[in-house]
This record gives sequence, structure tokens and C-alpha cells, in this order.
Amino acid sequence: MNYVVEYNNAIQSGNITTSKRVKAVYARLVAEMQNDAPEFPYYFDEETGERPILFIEQFCKQSQGTIGAPLELELFQKAFIQLLFGWLEKDTKYRRFRETMFLCGRKNGKSTLLSGIALYMLIADYEGAAEIYSVATKKDQAKKVLTEAINMIRQSPELRAVIKKRRNDIYFPATSSVFEALASDSNTLDGLNSHAVIIDELHAIRDRNLYEVMKQSTSSRRQPLVVMITTAGTLRECIFDNMYELACDIADGRKQDDTFLPILYELDSRDEWTNPQMWLKANPGLGTIKQYKTLANFVERAKNSPADLPGVLCKDFNIRENESNVWLSFDDIKNPATFELSDVYNTYAIGGCDLSATTDLTAATLIIRKPNDTTVYVLQQYFLPQTRIEYLEDKNTNEAPYRKWADRGLLTICTGNRVNYSDVTAWFTQMRDEFKIDAFKIGYDRALAGYWTDEMKSNGFTMEQVAQGAFTWSQPMREMGAAIAGKIVNYNNNPLLLWCLSNTAVKKSGLNNIQPDKITDKRRIDGAVSLLNAWVIYVKYFDDYMYNVG
Repeated sequence: MNYVVEYNNAIQSGNITTSKRVKAVYARLVAEMQNDAPEFPYYFDEETGERPILFIEQFCKQSQGTIGAPLELELFQKAFIQLLFGWLEKDTKYRRFRETMFLCGRKNGKSTLLSGIALYMLIADYEGAAEIYSVATKKDQAKKVLTEAINMIRQSPELRAVIKKRRNDIYFPATSSVFEALASDSNTLDGLNSHAVIIDELHAIRDRNLYEVMKQSTSSRRQPLVVMITTAGTLRECIFDNMYELACDIADGRKQDDTFLPILYELDSRDEWTNPQMWLKANPGLGTIKQYKTLANFVERAKNSPADLPGVLCKDFNIRENESNVWLSFDDIKNPATFELSDVYNTYAIGGCDLSATTDLTAATLIIRKPNDTTVYVLQQYFLPQTRIEYLEDKNTNEAPYRKWADRGLLTICTGNRVNYSDVTAWFTQMRDEFKIDAFKIGYDRALAGYWTDEMKSNGFTMEQVAQGAFTWSQPMREMGAAIAGKIVNYNNNPLLLWCLSNTAVKKSGLNNIQPDKITDKRRIDGAVSLLNAWVIYVKYFDDYMYNVG
């Protein structure tokens, strides 16, 4: 039975509503089934793809609801499994797909699907001494899929007869294969030889290293598989954003990776969340696995409660959001536009800076306008002490990927335990002398400036204090927020500013005053404050500045 073709026909005819990316991926792969060209390296084997489906439905029993009843997979699940296992390499007969991202709303049977796949790969995938791992940041999360698999085994006489439950894993003696749950702080992450890696709720994993270590652990297997099944999340600049953007690029045809299968059930537009006819796009099990009434109640509550809205958008509809108390939504702040330094060569700018004491980031900003161009170009450089990065690494605290940002030249790591403000001066000077970006004025917070302002003035910069508070910030913050949401601000897709903006809450005082605040004490907003300090000067001297711009 070709479930892939059956599902694709239902999608393309409109009998099943789904996301544009799911529709595109299935259409492309079904078309590839007809590709008989000798140079095309893959072929689809319907029976091979059906084997794990038959295994799951025959041997895996329900551990919830009607306990012990046969597990009947939905068509969208069968099509996904058959795609994953049925595409083979012509020369080796091994699986084509080595990695997959399956994005769908909560309560659509993700853990059940993962457990069934894991048990098949443990028992029936023709792999000796297979090592199957469920991984997550915390052990409790990692154990969810393993626990579901154990519960399935308890309800299945056939599986109970061949699998042994041990203290920390389940064991298949016939091939000496194991299925175990691991967390990022486990002592056993090195030296693994993974046949399958199961990552449930990828959005909760901050540390890209966990993903990298587990993916590398599959390198000696013949046909390994990394399965990521998740909803969207509110953590920014984590592995989820990286993998989701890769999956989107492949689904949309912007990148080609024949070994990565992206299945992204999501709303095509944020505006669709109140339209019940669109809910199936992110919830393929709606009406069978997930109840319409339950989702409708969530939606109604979110309509009347801003605090509930981000959770519903993320977890039920896979719209990337920030925390409920943030200043701007993720859709507002995300802007993929970029530019080269040559594009802003020989221009006038407005500067801003947010200086840190020890642990916080220091952020330097340049706002640039060009003649006959409404775009506001933003350049930033960040600074952090070496000892702070070493402390975070020693404590295994995944605050942010600072080393990666430093490697990209976005962050300067300062020797010692404090930011060297002379490094900040050097950056402004480099922008002026090398790229001819002449700062009209630079706004700063006098609280920590000390000798720095004198150093900047001696280097030819005009400095102006910006009082840090609602009275000064309110109107510029509103104007800046509107410009960011309107995609007028091109910040060169700088991940540090994106992260800082996603961490920025709004603090209200009086009748109509606002100022930036952290959503939690552990989040950094220094880049947003630095930009705001520059924006205060930009608003205050707009006419004079634009006169110089010409």
C-alpha cells in the first residue's frame, strides 16, 4: 500500500488541509518516485517503507485510553513513516533519509509515534548491537519517549517476550541492542555509536552541542537516523531556530539536502489562528487524536488573554513566538534582510552604547540613513569579558552561543574580568576610519561611562548623555518598535540583536510611560538598550542629522 501517494492525492485535491510546506514536500517526493533517470541516486520501495508501519500496528499496543488495544496509525503518520523508511539509495540499498524534522502541534501523537519508531529500530531494522537514544536537556524530558515505549511493551505479549527491562534502558538480547534516555549533562555522551537518535521537543534544547554530539555519534552506522519531533518554542537563538530555518529552506527549495526530510505542520500565516478551517495545517491529528473542542477552548481563551496567546500560537499552531510579556512578537522583530559594509560606506550615522559593569554585555550601535532611502540600517558590535564566558562554560550554563558569535566577528571577547572600553572606542574608530561611517553624535548612559567619554572625545567623537528612564525612552521606544515591526530597520540579521529584542519586556509607569525591561533576570537586553540610546539621539536631532545625510 502506497500511503505516500494516497496522502499526497488527498492533499493536492484539497480533501486534506495542510501547510504549504507539507504540500510542497509531498508533491516533490511523489514526483521523484517517477524519476527513472539512471543518474538519480534513489528509489522508493513501498514494501520496505511499510515494514515499520506493520510492526507498529501489529506489536505496539496502546498504553493510554483503551489500554492494550492495537495501535492504529493515522494516514499522516503512515505517510511520514513510509517516506522515512521507504526511500533507499540505489547503490547501497540503505536509507536515503538520515535526518528528519517533524513539526506539529501538541497532542497530535508525537510521543506515541516516536516510541513506535524507536522500538522498530531496536528490534526489526536489521542492525546488530543497535544503540537507540532519546535525548533532551533534562533527563525527565528524555525519558518520556522511553517511558512510553516501556508502557507499550507491557501491553504487548510479543514485545514482552523478547525485550528485557533493565534499570536504565530496555534491551533486545537477540541483537544486543539497547534503548536508553540521555540528558545533556550525562557522563556517557562521548563514545556512543548511535543507530537512532530521538529528539523530542527540540525547541527546549538550548545547547547546540548536544545535537552535534549525538549526530556525530551516528557516523559509523550504515543507515542511522536522527528524528526530531517538536512544536515551536519561545527560546530564541537555540538549536530549534537553526534546524527549523534549515528545514524551511529545504522544503521551499532554496537548499538541497537529499538526506534531510522536513515535514512542517504549521499555519502559513499568523492571521490564520482564529480560523477553525486552518487549524488542521498545524494539527494533522485534529478530530481523531486531538479534540476540536479542546483546541477551540484554548483559542477562545487566547483571544481574551494576551498572556495565553504566545503559548497557543507556539504549541498549537507552530508560530514562533517570544515570552508572553515581551515587548515585540517574534514576527515583529524577525527580519532576514542583510547588507554589506560596502553598502553603507561613506555615510553619516547616529551612535549609541550600553556599557556593562562585569557580567552583562556591552553593546555599541550605529544607526545609518542614506539619501533617498527610507531604510534604517543598524550596525552593532558586542563585548564580553573572557572570564564570564569561561564561567558559563565551566558551569555548563547555556546562556547563549557566545563563542559562535565571536567566531562570526559579532562579539569581541575582552581579556580579563571586565569589558575593556578601549575596545569599544576602537570599533567606533574603525567604522569611521576604515569604512567612513561618520558618527554625527553618540548617545550613552553616564552611569558607567567614566573615562570612556573622554577617550571617545579625544578620538574626535561628539558624545551626548541619555538619561536612562521612562521619561526619556517612552516616545523613542514606541517609534523604534513601530519601525522594527514595519521592517524599516535592517539590522543585518544580527542574531545578538534578535536575541536581545526577544528578551525585552516593556515596563509601564504612570499613564503612558514605557521603558525596556528583561523578561527574566537571566536574559540580556543590552543590544536593545544600546539601539534605544541611539534612537533617542536619532529622534532628538532628526532634522539636523538628515540634513547631513543629504
